[in-house]
Amino acid sequence: MPPPPFIPVFLFCFILASSLSSATATAKPTPLLFPIKKDASTNQCYTTLQLGTPPTAMNDVEIDCREPTSPTIASPPFIPLFLFGFILAFATATAIPAPLVFPVKKDNSTNRYYVTLQLGTPPTAMNAVLDLRGQFTWLNCSGYKSSSFRHVPCNSSRCDVPGGGGCINCSYGPSGTTCTNSTCGVILATPSSDLMTSTGLGEDVLVLQYPKGIKHPSRSKFQQFPFTCAESFWAENLPESAQGMVALARYLSSLAARLPSQLNLARIFALCLPSSSSSSSISGHGDLYVGGRPYTRPSIKQDLAKLLHRTQLLISPGSIAPVSSEGDGYTINVTAIKVNFAQVTFNSSVLQIDKDGFGGATINPLNPYMLLHSEIFTPLVKEFTKEAKDRKIKKATPVAPFGVCFNAKTVKSGLAGPDMPTIVLVLRGAVQWRIEGANSMVRVNKDVMCLGFLDGGSYGMGAMVIGGHQIEDNLVEFDVGLSTFGFGNSLLLQNSSCSHF
Repeated sequence: MPPPPFIPVFLFCFILASSLSSATATAKPTPLLFPIKKDASTNQCYTTLQLGTPPTAMNDVEIDCREPTSPTIASPPFIPLFLFGFILAFATATAIPAPLVFPVKKDNSTNRYYVTLQLGTPPTAMNAVLDLRGQFTWLNCSGYKSSSFRHVPCNSSRCDVPGGGGCINCSYGPSGTTCTNSTCGVILATPSSDLMTSTGLGEDVLVLQYPKGIKHPSRSKFQQFPFTCAESFWAENLPESAQGMVALARYLSSLAARLPSQLNLARIFALCLPSSSSSSSISGHGDLYVGGRPYTRPSIKQDLAKLLHRTQLLISPGSIAPVSSEGDGYTINVTAIKVNFAQVTFNSSVLQIDKDGFGGATINPLNPYMLLHSEIFTPLVKEFTKEAKDRKIKKATPVAPFGVCFNAKTVKSGLAGPDMPTIVLVLRGAVQWRIEGANSMVRVNKDVMCLGFLDGGSYGMGAMVIGGHQIEDNLVEFDVGLSTFGFGNSLLLQNSSCSHF
């Protein structure tokens, strides 16, 4: 059992300071030494501080490059040492690495969610769409200029990653950001356009942000963030403002794994996706948290991590080919589905996960709406329509791509969006994920709203793919270290949301 936090530290510091003061009373104080290094590419000097327990090396502490001049002033032997020892011991006993946060925005024209990465020297803003299956972050590097960009050598340990290996050499044109000889080659694929290519792996400085409440005031730099460069046409199916995709798969080359590994953070990331475009006058941005808790939102005083339900997080297989850079996805095991309290009846074998890991419910916000296996979709729509009819909600002519729609004038408003029947996913461990009206219904025009669940067919389809619309204004947590998935009820029920300014 750990000792009480204050008295042992106090006594320790008292004894330490007393012994040091008696020794320094007759001896000249020994100066402290901190090695100084200079970055040739930026002409900036920095030193390395060892902070925290266990110690974490923080290399990006900029200092004045001029020769220091400090007068010699004798300090009282006991009191300053006592105070210094007390503060230092207390800080190291309580300091923990701070999580990172990246603001998330929504593009309404494509229903994609993206973050802005500040890369390079000087920093360049690069918008990248969230990709939970991506192994490598890729960007359109046309016009990208940075004095700190470096290619990863093909014979280096940093090239020893799944999907990497071998050398990329230029066969034409001058060497540059996207082309140089003896660069680590990786296989890059994108689910947005079914493209695949071999390209070089590079690294550059990434500006990091640390949260304070729901604001992001503190910044530092990560020196070796890996990404690849792709041709401009790769971004054609992305939002107009996006230059690529940011990888959030389990592999060490992804942002979600690389930053926690190098910064001594927990292998956790969480999403709070906004429901409206950041350009809207009534909306703001959501957040991507990397490295753990706390999670805070306006009007909710406690850490939202304490309100999450949790179930097992499973590994799903790659989706394109053995040479694909598509990483393992994030999957949960759904055991039953309800509409309100009525269980939906269908062939339960559709929900099973086979010995190869195929099946279950994959979470992928690149899909705007939930995709269901046909054997689930048909009975779910039938039960949902029956429950809606009992509330005197009238059907409307379906609007593509949706299979069932309703007359919006017959739907009442609730705290969590349209007052429609609640769809409940029963997960392993008997925990229940409630999908309220705001996450089940899609307003297509002023007169019609549709069920945001689509028929995914049966060929090559698991039980379901949970889309971005279903997790908007919900906090979801991916704890890769403990293999758990955390989720909460809609934040709208607590008079909050994922959007803030």
